Amino acid sequence: MNPLLFLVNLLKPLLYPLSFLYGGIVWLRNKLYDAGVLSSVSFSIPVICVGNLSTGGTGKTPHIEYLIRLLQYQYKVATMSRGYKRRTRGFYLAGPGTDAGQIGDEPMQFFSKFPEIAVSVCEDRMTGIPYLLRKVPEIDVVLLDDAFQHRSVKPGLNILITDYSKPFYKDYVLPFGSLRESRKAYHRADIIIVSKCPPGLGADARKDMIGKIRPRKEQQVFFSGIGYHQMTDFFSGEAYTPSVDTHIVLVSGIAKPGPLLAHLRALVPAVHLLRYPDHHYFTESNFDEIRQTYNNWDVSDKIIVTTEKDAVRLAIHREKLAAWQIRIVVAPIAIDFLDNGALFDQHILQYIESERAENAIN
Repeated sequence: MNPLLFLVNLLKPLLYPLSFLYGGIVWLRNKLYDAGVLSSVSFSIPVICVGNLSTGGTGKTPHIEYLIRLLQYQYKVATMSRGYKRRTRGFYLAGPGTDAGQIGDEPMQFFSKFPEIAVSVCEDRMTGIPYLLRKVPEIDVVLLDDAFQHRSVKPGLNILITDYSKPFYKDYVLPFGSLRESRKAYHRADIIIVSKCPPGLGADARKDMIGKIRPRKEQQVFFSGIGYHQMTDFFSGEAYTPSVDTHIVLVSGIAKPGPLLAHLRALVPAVHLLRYPDHHYFTESNFDEIRQTYNNWDVSDKIIVTTEKDAVRLAIHREKLAAWQIRIVVAPIAIDFLDNGALFDQHILQYIESERAENAIN
């Protein structure tokens, strides 16, 4: 056994008391919100929260992009994120010249792909939303990114995402597990999405999983999977397809690169993963490692592949990368619902229209 893994397994039981303490603090906080001692603010505009119970890697970003695609031609859409690891503070609205360092990688990905929407970041959503609405008063709907635990804002619709490979009902509260709060917090969700499902997940398996989730009567459960779209050149945006002989250096700074790695290895046999922490900003030593790994392959047909989220951070160093004269390719992903996708769309659109109608009356 790996000595480090052995040490982790040996020490893990010692984390359980800390999980109990942390879970108790979060439980008390939630009870104070439930009792109205701590107040939650609602807004006279449709607000949809997309979040999870775990610390990351469930696929929130592609689900928010799905919502943007669904809504952007009918409504003026805005997103608000925390802007994790950005180099600014407070409220920030993306505009010309904005980069990932100012708003974070995931918001920058939204801004790059959907320039017609309003992309904003703010640590405090309660003060950030009013500021956003003053800046862009024509907004019709706000999508809150990773705000399930931000109970100071009461969204009109709460979407909870849980990873198929590690559903919340099999997990534990931090630091023993990866949950930010108790499993029971799923009760606050209006919609639960089981993400990253295998393509062949049958009806019986879905039914069994719904039984383990134990949704409340009013909660809807949907299943989604990851779809890989046409790869594109990092610099030109042109479509790119590798041959079976292509050698790939996969540069990844996301929480769970495993699915992408498996996808690439199904296309070509030679894939080398360079893994960095989630939301990682690349350093000179990282670039040295990437280039050295690329040069170690004595073949002509070789490329660097990266994710969309990594690409917006790499774009900060666009001139440096262009000077390498190396082909860098972006592998975009999107989510597809295994079934009932039309029903999901209907729920979202009905919520927005009913909320707008109610606000018009009031």
